[in-house]
Amino acid sequence: MMNKHFRLTLAALSAVVLSVGCAVSYEKVNSMRGTDVSAPDVPFEAKTYQGKKPGLQQRVARTFNEQPPVIPHTLDNFDEITLEDNQCIECHGLAKFKEKGAPKMGDSHFKSEKVDMTRWQCNTCHVPQVDATPLVKQNFVGNVSPKL
Repeated sequence: MMNKHFRLTLAALSAVVLSVGCAVSYEKVNSMRGTDVSAPDVPFEAKTYQGKKPGLQQRVARTFNEQPPVIPHTLDNFDEITLEDNQCIECHGLAKFKEKGAPKMGDSHFKSEKVDMTRWQCNTCHVPQVDATPLVKQNFVGNVSPKL
């Protein structure tokens, strides 16, 4: 019994000494960006979308197979997607995509001629593009060959 009590006391004492030692040798912690982690983040400069109005710009080429297409136009003046309303379908749904000259929503998005609710929130996968310098240097090369 005494041996167990001694080990618990020693463990508690070691923890106290270690925590005091850590507090004494405290160094300022920096983020990967090199800034103090307690400093407030500086917001990024607002960027404008590449395309202003739908249908007036080229589609953005995909860079890998199964990549969700990006949105080549701004989403300003578009209503928020709700359970009852989704303005994207007005141009990209089965009923009007040909008339509007818009790309049709992928077949995987439909269930019996209706948009599957698991694919209803378009901007979960599809995002508008901005003309911005990449935040980090990269050398990614896609694997999609151009369509002939």
